[in-house]
Amino acid sequence: MLRIGYVRLRDATANDDTAALKAAGCQVVRAEEPGAGGHALGSILDFIGAGDQLVVTRLDRLALSGRGLLDALDRLEARGASLSVLEPALTSQGDRGQALRAVVEAVAELEPAGPGRRRRQAAATHEIFALQRAGVGPVEIARRLGVSRMTVWRKLKAVEAAEA
Repeated sequence: MLRIGYVRLRDATANDDTAALKAAGCQVVRAEEPGAGGHALGSILDFIGAGDQLVVTRLDRLALSGRGLLDALDRLEARGASLSVLEPALTSQGDRGQALRAVVEAVAELEPAGPGRRRRQAAATHEIFALQRAGVGPVEIARRLGVSRMTVWRKLKAVEAAEA
């Protein structure tokens, strides 16, 4: 089992977090640069192996919202990996993992939908069509608009279905 530590380099506690992760037995510690947009975490979640463990010092170091935590837990579970939190001692395995998931789901359910997210997707619908007409490919459209590739593909498929 590989233990992978994750730390954000956003404040003065980053050095303490890195030391705590190494002391907890993490063979690898990945750091997220400020403004990197979660690329290091995304990379870990994409490539972590079955039986491996992602370790963070605190839950708020993994994600800033309940929805973000739930997404990370889902992605770890899909890869057969687990989460370990040092303070307080939490894990996504076993009965404690089920309790952790239930709490995170409840928190995510209580969070209001972000107004920026809705506005961005509404604007993206119009912009997706404009960029496609200009000859821009779906992957590049998603990158430019800051939406998922799946959002772009769904919108384009809906247009094809309407035209058929």
